[in-house]
Amino acid sequence: MSKIKIFSLGGLDENGKNMYVIEIDKDIFIFDCGLKYASGNMLGIDYIIPDYSYLIKNKKRIKGLFITHGHLENMGGTSDLLSQIPGIKVYATKFSKYVLMEQGVRENNIIEIKAHKKINFGHVSIFPISVSHSAPDAVMYVVNTKDGAICYTGDFIFDPAMMGAYDMDLGKIAYVGKQGVLCLLSESVFSENIGHTSPNHKLIDVFSKAIKNAPARVMFMVLPTHLYTIEEIFEASKNTHRKIVVMGKKLQNVINFGLKEGYLTVEQETLGDLTNINDNNAILLICDDKASPYAAMSKILNGYDKFIKLKSDDTIVFAEPRYDSNEKVLVRLENDLSEKGCEIVNIPTDKTILHHASSEDLMQMIKLVKPKYYMPVKGEYRYMVGNADLGFSLGIPRENIILKQNGEVINFVDGELVDKHEKIKVGDALIDGKSSDDIGELVIKDREMLSENGIVLISATISRQDKVLLVGPEVTTRGFIYVKDSAEMIREIKKISEAIIERNTTPNYVDFNKIKMEIRDELSKYLYEETECKPMIIAVVQEV
Repeated sequence: MSKIKIFSLGGLDENGKNMYVIEIDKDIFIFDCGLKYASGNMLGIDYIIPDYSYLIKNKKRIKGLFITHGHLENMGGTSDLLSQIPGIKVYATKFSKYVLMEQGVRENNIIEIKAHKKINFGHVSIFPISVSHSAPDAVMYVVNTKDGAICYTGDFIFDPAMMGAYDMDLGKIAYVGKQGVLCLLSESVFSENIGHTSPNHKLIDVFSKAIKNAPARVMFMVLPTHLYTIEEIFEASKNTHRKIVVMGKKLQNVINFGLKEGYLTVEQETLGDLTNINDNNAILLICDDKASPYAAMSKILNGYDKFIKLKSDDTIVFAEPRYDSNEKVLVRLENDLSEKGCEIVNIPTDKTILHHASSEDLMQMIKLVKPKYYMPVKGEYRYMVGNADLGFSLGIPRENIILKQNGEVINFVDGELVDKHEKIKVGDALIDGKSSDDIGELVIKDREMLSENGIVLISATISRQDKVLLVGPEVTTRGFIYVKDSAEMIREIKKISEAIIERNTTPNYVDFNKIKMEIRDELSKYLYEETECKPMIIAVVQEV
């Protein structure tokens, strides 16, 4: 019998940053290593990943990282993890491997796997099963232990019409259910959606109508790893006598890879090049990025794009998910495009680009797998609760349905749930630019202060020999007040600072630390009384 622990370093009660850890006796298996993009109030932060401290501390016990599919919410933090633990082996299917390498993961770190090929780790084996999702080669994982299987679904939908690299092996899933499943970890993002996700994810009719009704060029805004959507655009473009022009190296690379591996199909004569950009019958595929939503179209709108100049008869199709956090940005952009005369096409509200399991999909997975214990994962807490209610409606006892937060540990001993109230330290690492180091909450606080109240810099120079004030104090402000309209306040700031410098300067000694502290304290009080603002105050005093 085994001692099993299951916990999340990210992904519970949040969208993105998915990372789930299963410990079996001494061995650690990691499933997914995602990121989430920063909201607008996290100034300058590009994305957020889990705190990997627990894994770093226990790196010798890690057997591998297993990626379900090639979306950044599930694998975007892999290169950051490998920068801290270089020896981890990453198990991924072909398309996921391609995306990992595009994200900077070295090929020698990746072990390419195929669905339905068992991976052995002594007394534990891991079995990937193909599932249907908007990224090809998506898999769920079955971890076989002495006490039964542990299944992690990743993202999935049920759609018998999705074939090839998007197919789902229902027979294998049902077989696993018959063998005995200890615990099922299943996604929750669409748990409140009634019915199956299919056929609402099929958008060929929407794209065909947009192309048919367009009087001139059509621009499709797409996310690069949503190959199923790109394939639907290709299908909708057939027999329209239009040339498809793929814009941007990133999107060209992923489409070329998709064509080479058979994930995408398009007639070669349909593909155009840069000479076709201004043709009235052109279809432009434009790569968007969740890190900077709608940045590509904003660049075109403002006339900064090197190749594309907006025309009043252009049709713009936003063939990408619409997120609440980006709603204001999109509405402003749509308004500006409308002023230019462009026709705008959005995905109808009863359709979805995202391929997540709705309520009937989730219940069908439960019926196939027949788990003893059920753990909703992936998504905000209300979605996890909705997912738990679905499990209960199918007869799983409440005590066997596990709702947890990140870091809360589930313990199974000899196949039974044992509540030890164990918790490990979890947190967020805030990534800015190319640095893999955590920026930290204090830096964010400083940035918020600067953005709201500005900065005041006090500089002065003291004679090293005579201990007298040579220059200053000079006052420089940014984002606080307009200096020309605040001459009296500037004079008072100088007066206060000069008095502080003089009373902390003797013929033999200058107390620089005390000068800086008193300038910050006294000016903070004065400026708040005058303006009710608290700018960041920096004092620079030097000797020459």
